[in-house]
Amino acid sequence: MAVTDKKDYYQILGVKKDASAEEIRKAFRKLARKYHPDVNPGDKQAEAKFKELSEANDVLSEPKKRKVYDQLGFYSDNIDPAQAEAYARASAGGYGPGRASSQGQGFDEDAFRRAAAQQGGGVPFDFNFDFSDFAGGKQQSRSAGTAGSGGFRDIFSNIFSGSGRGKPQQGPEPGTDLEYALTVGFWEAIRGTTKRLTVQRQEMCPVCHGTGEGVAQKEQVCPECHGTGEVEQQGGRMKFKLQCPRCGGTGVLGSQCPHCHGAGVVTRSENIEFRIKAGTRDGQRIRLPGKGNAGQHGGPAGDLYIVVKIEPHPVFQREGDDIQVTVPVSVSESALGAKIDVPTIDGRAQLKVPPGTQSGQKLRLREKGVTSASNAAKRGDQIVNIKVVVPQLNDERSREIMREFSALHPEDVRAELFKEV
Repeated sequence: MAVTDKKDYYQILGVKKDASAEEIRKAFRKLARKYHPDVNPGDKQAEAKFKELSEANDVLSEPKKRKVYDQLGFYSDNIDPAQAEAYARASAGGYGPGRASSQGQGFDEDAFRRAAAQQGGGVPFDFNFDFSDFAGGKQQSRSAGTAGSGGFRDIFSNIFSGSGRGKPQQGPEPGTDLEYALTVGFWEAIRGTTKRLTVQRQEMCPVCHGTGEGVAQKEQVCPECHGTGEVEQQGGRMKFKLQCPRCGGTGVLGSQCPHCHGAGVVTRSENIEFRIKAGTRDGQRIRLPGKGNAGQHGGPAGDLYIVVKIEPHPVFQREGDDIQVTVPVSVSESALGAKIDVPTIDGRAQLKVPPGTQSGQKLRLREKGVTSASNAAKRGDQIVNIKVVVPQLNDERSREIMREFSALHPEDVRAELFKEV
């Protein structure tokens, strides 16, 4: 990850500093859906916001990166987490005469160097100070770290963001993942099928091959540093000579790629064909490696995730790999027992209803459910919910038989109910 400028990542994501990883993940997903380039085609502000959200999420969702950010106020891949922690401990331990304190928002260079040495590592940058303003013994008080253009912390952040001597190294950055929702039919999910989906994804620019640079007809002197490759920044009375952010320290300006306008990637529509495995469940995510957005500077492409939404069926209800179905039975079948035909996803099957089966009772047909998508040798069951249907007695003979039946069975069916009252 490239070094970031001084930004409040918690404010960007709209979460508190003590937010949990799950709260950060939910906040990012909510905002990412709002500002995603696919949702806002051609909107540069939305694209910039999405990149800012991705940067904040990249740091705060990774515990080690978040710890460094919380300790220093910014993050860089060049900072060793152990060195940052040692610096935080050294800063909390007090300062010598004339040294800026963490409470005063100053940066203690010596403390960081000592902490880095204790951890066995070097300082990942070079300080290039100009102390010309300190001539004549006019040393500024320790509050100088908060003066000037942003104070020591901002300048320190700029150093990490590639403004030190030498051209910043832009390493490979992986592309972002994409997520699409897809509705499939009930039977398609059970039996498996092949689907085709049109996605909008970023691909490497075919003209500049991801560099974002064009072929300059003539080099132009950088107007920011006037060809020196360095700019001067001041924090109180201390001056820093930093690498020019506009030309990257080269002193000259090249041209942007006219095809991708310097982005290194272009947006393309692609028809992607993929397999829905038999037994795929509702809400299951199908991963298609390398089908996300293209990486930058030679980085690998992200992945594409298909979130499956299964249409309901009027008779069958699916729960995992089990199938639920409600089957009506007559009073005589439930009382005397019977063998009845019931529907399954494979067709008709015979079910034995034991004598005295009550309405709401569940009977099981083993291995009549859905084949597992993860293990084809396993299969769920079908659960049959019994619903006893009471007949309408429309003739006197039927009513007479029912009265005779009641006389033969005078027990109170609500007796157990009143025992609990």
